[in-house]
Order: sequence, then structure tokens, then C-alpha cells
Amino acid sequence: MNEPILHHYPASPYAEKIRLMLGFKKLHWKSVLIPKMMPKPDVIALTGGYRRTPILQVGADIYCDTSLITRTLESLAPSPTLYAYGDTLAVQSLSHFADQTLFNITIPMAIFDAESFGIFFPGSTPESMQRFREDRAAMRKGGTVRRGTIPECRALYAYFAPMIESQFADGRAYLLGASPCVADFALYHTMWVIGRVPKLAGLLEPLPKISQWMQRMKGIGYGSSSEITSGEAIRIANSSRPENLNGAVALETDGIALGQPAQVMPIDYALDPVKGELLNASADEIVIRRSDPRAGTLQVHFPRFGFQLARAS
Repeated sequence: MNEPILHHYPASPYAEKIRLMLGFKKLHWKSVLIPKMMPKPDVIALTGGYRRTPILQVGADIYCDTSLITRTLESLAPSPTLYAYGDTLAVQSLSHFADQTLFNITIPMAIFDAESFGIFFPGSTPESMQRFREDRAAMRKGGTVRRGTIPECRALYAYFAPMIESQFADGRAYLLGASPCVADFALYHTMWVIGRVPKLAGLLEPLPKISQWMQRMKGIGYGSSSEITSGEAIRIANSSRPENLNGAVALETDGIALGQPAQVMPIDYALDPVKGELLNASADEIVIRRSDPRAGTLQVHFPRFGFQLARAS
């Protein structure tokens, strides 16, 4: 089996979520450090247009979005499980709240000036900070994601933080019990950005249970990894065969049959379509087959939730 390859950069909160999951699973993985903003030619060679961080590569299969990457890691290494309390609506709702709501509250709070930006991106300049902001503005153009002002975000944090603290009121070590689950990893990466900024230390002082939980999560570590270049990752893709898809279906595709041209893109932001041949459209996953001059024939996987399928334009 090909080792999983994580395409990421150190400051990415969503990548932090997956790095800890790889450590929790005790998987050996290959690390490819990618640019924090466009252009990302080697990423696009693999995905066909999807630009969010991270992506997971297993041979010639590319997995997009951390919700699908999570399920992929669970399949690669079922034990220890990320679903110790089941794959329930409660677990999924808590994870979704962290990924979508809390993330957009804590990020503006953490990266709010040049000093805090430099914590996440050492060696940055005012010019590089401006380019990053312009890149993220372009990424959200035409989307539905809204980030409030810093006072608004701090007020919402003050509202939600005691609720999170109360999850540990009965002495439990993790959100739902004695073992971490997918919801812990989803929540951790949103609090991780707060914990990295010394100016925000006061926000965690009245939350001792959250602080202790964060130390336990940090202690999981990243496991064992080795760094390779993006060029090497592309060569691995080119020399690999995509996995066999069993039980492929075309569920609610508005008439797009398997094998026909189709495109997939997120519904909220980074609205960059990935075009190719539809291989699967189940209730939980969409798979597109595409070819790249350097990376060869690839299968690009997306979760169904949060993504839209259409005929290729």
C-alpha cells in the first residue's frame, strides 16, 4: 500500500487537525510542504483546480476536504478509531460546528496584526501579509463565508467558550469521554490558533479544563513522517494506479451518468471547479477521474456534503 502523503503547510489549522489524526493513528506518512497561497502549480496538477489545504494523496487517489480525509484515515487504520462514540449526528454536529462556525470566529482573533501574523508565518513582511490577505479575499470571492469584525468574534468566543468548558465538567478527559474522537480533533485546530498567540493567553486562563484538554491533544503528536518534494509526490501519482471503486452509483446527479463529463466544487468558498469523468456519486462521496500531463491518471475524491456536482461547463 502507498503511504499517505499530506500536502500542507505548518500554519494551516485544518492541516494541524489532520497531522494530529495521523499521529493518533500511528501512521507513517510523507509530508509535502506547499505554498500558503496561489499559485500552487503542483497542487493543481494533482487536484485539477481544488486549492484548499490540506489534501491527502494515496498513490493516484487525491482526497479533498478534512471530513473525507478523516474517513480515509479511518479506513487506512481502523484502530485506534476516530469514532469511539459512533458516527452519530451529535458527533458530526459538534465537528461541523467547530469546522465551520468556531473556525471563522477564532481565525480573525488570532491573526489580527503583523505581530500575530508573524507567529504563524515567520519571516513575513508587510508586503507578504498584504498578498496573503488579497489571496484569501480572492478565495472567498463569490462565496457565502462571512467573517465578522474582531470585536464581534471576541464576543462570540465569550459566548461559546463556557459551553465548551462545560463539556469537561464531569471530569472527562475529552469532549465525549475517556478517548478522543473526530470532534476533539475538529475542535482542537480552532483553539490551536488561539493558544499560539501570547497576546490571547488571557482568553484561556479562565478555562482550565479546555487548557488541560489542549495539552492532552497536543501530546498526541504527529507520529512518524518523512519529507518529500511536490515533484516526488507527482511522480508517485504518475507511477501508481488509482484504486478500484466498488459499488459506484450515480445518486441524484440530475441526469449525469457515470462516465460522463462533470465538475465538482465547494458550495461556500474557493469556488474552483474540478472537471473530469464522473466515477461515483454516492450519498457521501463524489469521485472524478481526470488526467494531467505530469501526474497521469488520477481519481479526485470529495465528500458529498459541502460540495456541488454539475455537468462540466
